[in-house]
Amino acid sequence: MKNIFRNKKGFSLIEMMVVVVILGLVVLALVTFFTGGTISWMAGQSQLKAQREARQAIDRMVREIREAKNITTGLDNSITVDIPSLGGNAAYSVNYFLDENTIKRASNPVIDNVKILFFTYAYPTGSANILDVSKVHILLEVDVDKDNYPDITLNADVNLRNFGLTD
Repeated sequence: MKNIFRNKKGFSLIEMMVVVVILGLVVLALVTFFTGGTISWMAGQSQLKAQREARQAIDRMVREIREAKNITTGLDNSITVDIPSLGGNAAYSVNYFLDENTIKRASNPVIDNVKILFFTYAYPTGSANILDVSKVHILLEVDVDKDNYPDITLNADVNLRNFGLTD
């Protein structure tokens, strides 16, 4: 026991350098771990926000198209519907279309980073007139990270509730 108390040399420079290197590696590993976790969390939050916005956009389109009495213009990436006057509200028309990577309602943006907006129309037997369509399928694909691959895909089938309604 006396030998331990007599040795008062301390640590050598090499021992201190080894400890500093080991501590540096541990800190580097911790920083890398937490940085990766933060990046993953931010990407998840971005994905969640985009999913919420896409769901709100398609819900709005479905709600307004469902209230329509007919479709006046129906293209692959554009639709115009006539909403009848119901409950004291005046009749109006609504137009949704894809402008570059943005869905617009009239000229107001609804959602950005859209890869595909595609409308499919169910024509009754023997008709090809857009005014006869009473059902619409909507396909919406959103590219959150802008890598040209859709990250969010939403589909909706809409039956026009007021189809054929006469004023």
